[in-house]
Amino acid sequence: MLVLSRKKNESIVINDDITIVVVEIRGDKVRLGVEAPKEVPVHRREVYDAIQHGTGTTVDAPTKASEEPDAAGSA
Repeated sequence: MLVLSRKKNESIVINDDITIVVVEIRGDKVRLGVEAPKEVPVHRREVYDAIQHGTGTTVDAPTKASEEPDAAGSA
């Protein structure tokens, strides 16, 4: 596992087309923004595991369409 340190508004790039941005750090919680092509699925680990096990998603699991937009207005 590669471990990186990033500050607010800093990012990492994966494979030229996926960018992970540190949007906010509040206490022990970090908000990340993910910019990826629409054909690349992006899920929280617990949602991914539920999908893999065929149990569906949790009640609180937001979908890409319902995620809160960032300051620039894009999800």
